[in-house]
Amino acid sequence: MKAMEAKERLETAITGTVAAKKIEAGGEHGEKGTAQTAEMNLVQNIIKDWAPMPKKSAEQTIASYGAPNEAIDSRLIWYNNGPWKRTIVYRDEVLHNFPAPHTDVIEQFIDYQVPPEMFSELAKFDGSVIVERTKGEVSARCDMEAANILALNLMHDIVTGKCDAEKGREIYAETTGKFLMNQPAPYAEALQFDLQHGNTEDNDQAKLIEPLNQAVDKVKEIIGDK
Repeated sequence: MKAMEAKERLETAITGTVAAKKIEAGGEHGEKGTAQTAEMNLVQNIIKDWAPMPKKSAEQTIASYGAPNEAIDSRLIWYNNGPWKRTIVYRDEVLHNFPAPHTDVIEQFIDYQVPPEMFSELAKFDGSVIVERTKGEVSARCDMEAANILALNLMHDIVTGKCDAEKGREIYAETTGKFLMNQPAPYAEALQFDLQHGNTEDNDQAKLIEPLNQAVDKVKEIIGDK
């Protein structure tokens, strides 16, 4: 990254602070996505040379939710599809060996606030359950939607104290086996808790108020010298 001049550093920090103040005063923030849909000819052209697993995941997601809202060479993105705040199907696979070897290609997001003290327990449960504290989101990334549903149901159980990470892993493996054998597996078929829609962010606390006030004065001084 190109080194930033002192004046540019200060101006960038101040621009960010001003943006935050506007949002705190009632401005919009967060990822809004787009309502438009991608042309299916473009989508089919993008996924035609994908590896079998991401291509299958893309086709299954299209069959369930229609054309994605955004499509680029490396991924397809849906917004507000079914229970999901956002769904991404990736071209590039990530190897994951729990509960059996597979590749992670589909990630699905919900609004959910996880207490920071629970982060480690969720990491022990499944490294493909991803917590975004600031945005107030949790996602699960796996090879199929049912696996993401299962992971998020167990995430909720861990956060609410119904089970710990070790027990969650046992239930995950057992339920996955039932689902694949076409046996009843409610935890892999639908989310078992009420979804939140917004108001899950954790914006943290400011620690640099006075230094930024000093920065404003410094920028004025620099500008005034020119």
